[in-house]
Amino acid sequence: MKDLKELKNEELQTLLKELKQPAFRVKQIRKWMLQGAGSYGEMTNLPQALRDGLASRYSWNVLTVELVQCSASDGTRKYLLGLPDGNKVEAVFMAYDYGNSLCISTQVGCSMGCRFCASTIGGKIRDLSAWEIYYEYMTCMKDAGQPINHIVLMGMGEPFDNYEEVSAFLRLIHDEDGIGLSYRNITLSTCGLVPRIRQFGEEFPQVNLAISLHASTQEEREGLMPVAKAYGLDELMAACREHAEKTGRRVTFEYTLIEGRNDGEENADRLVKLLGGMLCHVNLISLNPVAETGMAGSSRKWAEKFRARLEVQGIPATVRRELGRDIDAACGQLRKKHSSQNIQ
Repeated sequence: MKDLKELKNEELQTLLKELKQPAFRVKQIRKWMLQGAGSYGEMTNLPQALRDGLASRYSWNVLTVELVQCSASDGTRKYLLGLPDGNKVEAVFMAYDYGNSLCISTQVGCSMGCRFCASTIGGKIRDLSAWEIYYEYMTCMKDAGQPINHIVLMGMGEPFDNYEEVSAFLRLIHDEDGIGLSYRNITLSTCGLVPRIRQFGEEFPQVNLAISLHASTQEEREGLMPVAKAYGLDELMAACREHAEKTGRRVTFEYTLIEGRNDGEENADRLVKLLGGMLCHVNLISLNPVAETGMAGSSRKWAEKFRARLEVQGIPATVRRELGRDIDAACGQLRKKHSSQNIQ
C-alpha cells in the first residue's frame, strides 16, 4: 500500500475531494507529517471517519530505531534506522559548541564506488523518499530529546544521485509549518556530479555545498573515485568556481588524507594551485578505518602539517574532529550493518 506522505499536494487535494472533505484538510494532514506524526491515530483534529478512510487507502509508515550506539569518547550517537521495507540506514547525532548536528543518509547504500568508503560496499539498494529522509531527522531528534539545528547530508548515498527526493526533503525541512530550518544550516556533500552542482546552485543557493575531492590531480582522483572518469577534475573545478561566484558562498572541499597515497607535501602544493583564488575552505579528514579498503589514514600530527602548508599559501583549512570513530560513525564508515558494541 502506498504511503500517504508520498502524495503531492495536488494528489492529496483530489483524494480529499473524493472523500468529500474541505480543502483545508490538506494543510492539516501536511502539518501532521511535518511534525513527524507516527500514525493516523495521532491526527486528533481530523474526523475519525476521515482517518479511517485514509487508512483504508494509504499506509502511514514511520522509521524505527533498531539500535543506538553511543561513543564513550565524545557522546556521538549512531542510529541504525529501520525502513518500512526492511532495509536499514544509519544517521549520526553530534554535539558541537554551536549546537547539535545530524548526519543523515539519502540512499540505502551507494553506487559511486569510492575506494575508501564503507557506504559503497555492496552498492546501492535504493533511493530514500523525501519523507523517509525527513523522518530520519524527526526520529533521531525525538529519541535524542534535544533540538537539532544543523543537518549534513553526508551519510549513506550520493545526494545528487537522488536529486528530486533530496530537493523535496530540503523544502520540507525548511517549511515554516514544521521545523523551519534555515537553508544556511544545511550542508550537502557530493562526490562531484557536475550537472547537478549547477542545478543545485540555481535552486538552493543558500544551502552549503561540500565537494568530496580527495585528490589534487585527475589521475589521482580516478584511482580513488570512479566518478572522476565521468566528470573530470577540470570540469568539476569550473563548476565549483561558478557556484562560489554565483551564490557568494564558499565551497567546502573534503579531503581525506590517506597515508602514502595523497598526503605528501607535493599533494598539498598541487591542491593550493587547484583552489587558488576561489572562495573555499578545505576540510582535512584522516582516513577512518574500514577493513575492506586496505588503506590507512595519516596521523593527526601529519594532518596538521598538511593543513599548515595549505594555510601558509593562502588556502584556509581545518582538520576535522574525529567524532564517533570508536562506533564506526565517523566520515566514510557508515554502512548497512552494525556492531553489537556500545549499545544503549
